[in-house]
Amino acid sequence: MSAAPVIDVRENLRLLGTAHIATSSVEAVRQQISEYQPDIVAVELCQSRHDTLVSDRRLDKEGLLKVMKEGKAPMVLLQSMLSAEQRKLGINEGQQPGAELLAAVEAANEVGCEVALVDRDIQTTLRRAWKRMKLREKWRLLTSLLEDEDEDEDLDVNELLQDSDLLSSMMEELKGFSPGAGEVLIDERDAYIASKLNGLDGEKRILAVLGAGHLNGVAEKLSDAHDSIDSSHLEELPTPSVVRRFLPWALPLIMIAVLAGVVSTSRDIDWLTFFTVWTAANAVFAALACLIARGHPLAILTAALASPITSLNPALAAGWFAGYVQLKLAEPTAEDLQQFLKLDDLSSFWSNPAGKVLLVTALTNLGSMLGAWAAPLILLGGLGLG
Repeated sequence: MSAAPVIDVRENLRLLGTAHIATSSVEAVRQQISEYQPDIVAVELCQSRHDTLVSDRRLDKEGLLKVMKEGKAPMVLLQSMLSAEQRKLGINEGQQPGAELLAAVEAANEVGCEVALVDRDIQTTLRRAWKRMKLREKWRLLTSLLEDEDEDEDLDVNELLQDSDLLSSMMEELKGFSPGAGEVLIDERDAYIASKLNGLDGEKRILAVLGAGHLNGVAEKLSDAHDSIDSSHLEELPTPSVVRRFLPWALPLIMIAVLAGVVSTSRDIDWLTFFTVWTAANAVFAALACLIARGHPLAILTAALASPITSLNPALAAGWFAGYVQLKLAEPTAEDLQQFLKLDDLSSFWSNPAGKVLLVTALTNLGSMLGAWAAPLILLGGLGLG
C-alpha cells in the first residue's frame, strides 16, 4: 500500500496527498484510481498549468510579445524561477514537477473518468501573493532563489509525505517568511480548492489529487462547509493602490515642478546641462540594467535612447523597446521557447534567448524607473535648484 496520505472527507470524496516531485506519488495516484474507482478525478491544476503539462504547450513568439506588452515579464520570470527550484528537486527524484498530476489526468482518461481542474489560475495566485509581500520579503525571496543551495541538504520527499508534523512546520515556516504570501499560497488556495470540490456533483465518486501541504486545510474547510463555499473574491486580481496609479504620472509632474521652479527664479540656468543631466541619468541607468541582463549591444543602445523619452510618458516603457530589439536581433528558436519553460538552472535565464528577452524587458524597465527618479534629485541638488 502506498505511503501517500489519504483522507476520506465523505463517503464519496477522497483526498490524496502527493509531492509534486516524488516517484512514489505517481505510483500512488495510479494505485488509488485503480482501487477507489472514482467517477471524477479532481487535480490541483488550473487550465494554464494543465495545458502545459498535458498538451506540452509551448511559449511562442506571439505569447512572448504579449507578456512584454502587458507588463507581465516580472511575474513570468518569478513563476519560472520558482518552477526551476522545484524542478531541481524533481531531477533528484527522477520526476518532473507535476508528474503525479499528469499521471492522474492520464489514468483518468484511460478509464473514462471525468477530470476536474480545481486550482486557481497561477498568474492570479502569484500576483495576489506578490501584492501581499513587503518589499523586504520580496528582496529576500529573489536573493534566496538566486543563491546556490547546499547540495548536502537534499529533502527526502517520501519522508515529508509520511511526516505530517514536518510538513506542517514547513508550511508554518513559509507563513513566517511572508505571512501575506503564505496566506495567499496556502490558506486562500485551500479555500478555493475546497469550493471547487464542493461544487462538483455530490452523487459521483470523487478522488482529489492534491499537494500534501493542502490536504489538511482542504479537508478542514470541506468538513466545516454545510452548503457552498464562496470563492469568487479569491479570483479577483489585486487593484493598484492610489500611490501606484499616481506613480507613472509623478515624474512628469515633478519635472514640470522643477522647470517651474527654475523659471520662477532669477538665476541663470544652464539649460544644456539641465537636459543633459536628465538624459544621462535615464540613459545610464536603463543601459546598465540592460547590460546586467546581458542584452544585445543594440538593445542596450535602444534602452539608453528610449528611457529619457518613455520616462515622461506613462503609456510607454523603455523595456518594451529594448526587449523588442533583443527579440528581433537574437530571436529565440522554437526549441529555445520550449526549453525556457523547463529550465532547472537559474543561470540559464541569461543564456536562454527567450529568458534573456524577458530579463532585458524587466530589468530595463527597472533601470529606467531608477534613472527617472535619480534625475530630479541630481538636478535639485547638484544644480542648486533645491
